[in-house]
Amino acid sequence: MTGSDMRLDTNPNRAPVTDFKKSDIYRRRVHDLIPGGAHTYSKGDDQFPILSPGAIARGKGAYIWDVDGNRFLDVAMGLASVSLGHAYEPVLKRVREELEKGVNFQRPSYIELEMAEKFVSLIPGPDMIKFAKNGSSATTAAVKICRAATGRLKVAFPSDHPFYSYDDWFIGKSACPRGVPSHIQDLSLVYPSKDLNALSSLFAQYPGEIACVISEPERPDGIPDGFLDKIIDLCHENGALFIQDEMITGFHTGFPGSITKYGSKPDLATWGKGIANGFSFCALTGKREYMELGGIRNEGSEKFFLLSTTHGGETHAIAAGIATIDVYESQNVVSHLHTIGRDVINQCSQLIDKSGLSAYINMQRADWMPVFVFKDLNGEVSHPLRGVFMQEMIKWGVLFQGGFTPCFSHTRADVSYFAEAFGRSLEVYKKALEIGWEKVLVGPAIKPVFRKKL
Repeated sequence: MTGSDMRLDTNPNRAPVTDFKKSDIYRRRVHDLIPGGAHTYSKGDDQFPILSPGAIARGKGAYIWDVDGNRFLDVAMGLASVSLGHAYEPVLKRVREELEKGVNFQRPSYIELEMAEKFVSLIPGPDMIKFAKNGSSATTAAVKICRAATGRLKVAFPSDHPFYSYDDWFIGKSACPRGVPSHIQDLSLVYPSKDLNALSSLFAQYPGEIACVISEPERPDGIPDGFLDKIIDLCHENGALFIQDEMITGFHTGFPGSITKYGSKPDLATWGKGIANGFSFCALTGKREYMELGGIRNEGSEKFFLLSTTHGGETHAIAAGIATIDVYESQNVVSHLHTIGRDVINQCSQLIDKSGLSAYINMQRADWMPVFVFKDLNGEVSHPLRGVFMQEMIKWGVLFQGGFTPCFSHTRADVSYFAEAFGRSLEVYKKALEIGWEKVLVGPAIKPVFRKKL
């Protein structure tokens, strides 16, 4: 089942979205009760222009409605967590069935074994799985395993990755290290993404000290041939483990992710986002020799406290994951996602070239997630100009934040609508370059999540 039973009006004379009265009221009230106004910083008000939805009321398929009743084509899909579509009926059906039975118990539920067997069987290599409720818990658990297994403390990761965890080992090396002790910050090492020489230099600089490297297997800007095998070999040559972070790539680059797309064999892998079509379900998978460290069968050995969460076994979230996997197994979901992505790339690249803005809007041409980079007249990446483009896309009914995350409910008609709004936004972007974004953008400029000062 592809596509949605709802369609946006593709009439080029469609009235722009201008009414955000209820959203403005929401914005004024929410910051008094919730720090940052949202539970994820990338959803905060400083990440969107003033002329944008303050809160979403509902979603269906590839569309969402805000509290003012405005309808938008959704191309962000819950930070890439909604892989099939909002309120996707086959998933909801399985969730409803489990809700009727209860959601949390004193002992494990039967469905935990069902999911464990199902997911582990999808991936050649990993032997065991541990459930979590968010990506940060899974990645931190992976780091802890590596430290326990190697007896080392340092962890290395690419400096240009936007987010791995809210825990100290990552935040301590971000632009927002406040609250993280300096000695914890010193345990984390960074290197430029895809730079094996730089990573090799870290191993040489800290011999016998690096427990692991954690990295996304690929980004929208591509990956060199054989890179994953090379980075895994480099880790093992230096006595370290490799964690493949499939939070974003899982259920997008391939099924279940880049681990099968490239045939990579990491020691551990972390999963989330699209695995359960937006429901709170994440996982850590890995080789038995490492995962079993968190078990209770090796009587007499020192206990290792891996990961424990009251809500890790919630039946409805696990059911959502099983149902999502069932759809991926019965339908050619990944092929559909990549077809949509290619259509976005083809149509938008033509529009950019035609507008003469190719020097100021670059595209990372990944079929699974095309990403646009907005630059000023000096060729520097510009968040304010990205805000201008977001403002215009939102005006024409597309909730856009800088990329297009295909889901199974997106259709080629949706891509055409996206391209129509994209073309209109290019004209305004050109004007902003000429006269300054301050004269085009309503309200303050959007800002990066990780920044030193508010």
